[in-house]
Amino acid sequence: MIELKKKIIVTSALPYANGEIHLGHVTSTYLPADIFTRFHRLKKNDAIHVCATDDFGTPILIKAEQEGKTPEQLVAYWNEKDKKDFKDFGISFDIFHQTSSKENVELTQYFFTKLNEKGYIYKKTITQAFCEKCQKFLPDRYVKGICPYCGAKEQYSDGCEKCGKTFQPGEILKPHCAVCGSKPITKESEHYFLKLSHFSDELKRWLTLNRNLQKDVKNYVLRWIEEGLRDWDITRDISWGVPIPLEGTKGKVLYGWFDNHLCYISTALKYFSDKGIDGKSWNSSEIYHFIGKDIVYHHYLFLPAMRLGVGEFKLPDFIPTRGHLLLQGQKFSKSRGWYVSLRGFLNDFPADYLRYYLSTTTPYDQTDVNFDWDEFHSRINNELVANIGNFIHRTLMFIWSRFKGIVPEPGEYNDLDIAFEEKIWKAEDNVGKELEKIELEKALKKIIEFSGSCNQYFQSCEPWANEKRASNCLYLCINAVRSLAILLEPFLPFSTEKLWKELNLSGSVHEQDWASISKILIKPNHKIDKPQILFKKIENEEIKKQKQKLKKGGKK
Repeated sequence: MIELKKKIIVTSALPYANGEIHLGHVTSTYLPADIFTRFHRLKKNDAIHVCATDDFGTPILIKAEQEGKTPEQLVAYWNEKDKKDFKDFGISFDIFHQTSSKENVELTQYFFTKLNEKGYIYKKTITQAFCEKCQKFLPDRYVKGICPYCGAKEQYSDGCEKCGKTFQPGEILKPHCAVCGSKPITKESEHYFLKLSHFSDELKRWLTLNRNLQKDVKNYVLRWIEEGLRDWDITRDISWGVPIPLEGTKGKVLYGWFDNHLCYISTALKYFSDKGIDGKSWNSSEIYHFIGKDIVYHHYLFLPAMRLGVGEFKLPDFIPTRGHLLLQGQKFSKSRGWYVSLRGFLNDFPADYLRYYLSTTTPYDQTDVNFDWDEFHSRINNELVANIGNFIHRTLMFIWSRFKGIVPEPGEYNDLDIAFEEKIWKAEDNVGKELEKIELEKALKKIIEFSGSCNQYFQSCEPWANEKRASNCLYLCINAVRSLAILLEPFLPFSTEKLWKELNLSGSVHEQDWASISKILIKPNHKIDKPQILFKKIENEEIKKQKQKLKKGGKK
């Protein structure tokens, strides 16, 4: 049966354009989304991965003030830096844009206008924190205090990072100015609100009927709806943001969470427009929004409510949600130096080592996972090097040294050969089923098991002792290496491209067909290039250095 090509849009949560990407960011969001997209490209589906920097809001203003820059200068710098770091880590975005782009500003104002015309937006006078020392209103991240729901300290005034709840202005307990530390007074200000409560029944229906959403996430979002949704303050008294498209609103802008997830749509539409494609033809695509668990409220309630209100854009099919990353069992903290940046890691180790390790440790759920330098060391040396790398290098070196780099002609298969060929046939389906379900950790585990069976077959054949058996063994093993290259491409794009060139195969590994994994396509007399060691062991001293950096409190 011929499979029909799917149209798939994958998005990753937008990084704030005010600081470097660290390992926690890539674990929950960017790496899983990239692996998933790469898999579907190999499946020959039309899959695109879009992202952008989140440019507006108080975090940007605060950082720009601290550095003596304009917000525009700050976000331009971080957009370029993030783009470079993501590229060097192998994140294959089809487009990486900005929420401050012309396209996103226009789409955001269109959404506000439509929602306003339909009666879903209203004005209301509120009391808001005002810092007399700084002489400014203090929305969101200009205010810190205690979460009114779980009691967590040093939380920003728009939401709690610990329990996930969002706040309205004035709800944070014991507030203080995040800039100068003084206690703010309250002043009245006129704001615009979205009637989020109006969409309760529709949101409940969507959550209940969408079987693709994670049950654990869905259940507590449904509890939030049962407790009663409150209308959402969608404007702020700051200068940096999307202007409200109404007269008499100078000095106010739309809240960053009103515009940033619309950038998924505006960025995808720009990509299609630049390619001369009608974006409307993709409105029926399968949509995946990859996020971390700290922004569930926004993606399960705000995002769908706005799309339901406008009625022109499809709601997401999947919202893959993963937990936080701890470092040696503790939360990441820049201020304490308990922190590993993506760029810092890439300066010391190959990108594929990090991609491999994070893929083995991050399940498809909200469980917090731990980056441990000793476990990283062990997994790279014992799995990537001693299992996968060992089989690949032994196979290529035997062909190079015993057969002058020429793939031998096989003879009649025995039972061992037949059983191993069946493992090659089944690898595509075994791994593909897990990747389809976004179970990336389980998919990689099956690849490791396949590689382990390859090593067992090689060892059982004893090609070094039995020249007659060597031909069958190496013929099947070189084809298993080819299959491994494609199986591993979503996880290890840099290493598999090097391997593809060593195999002396045409094109790029990134362009191959996933279905070809189960086929024996390297034929007798094919000549390979001289093998190089693909994965090198990490020495104990290298790990010791990384631990010392943390002890000193120095940022990598």
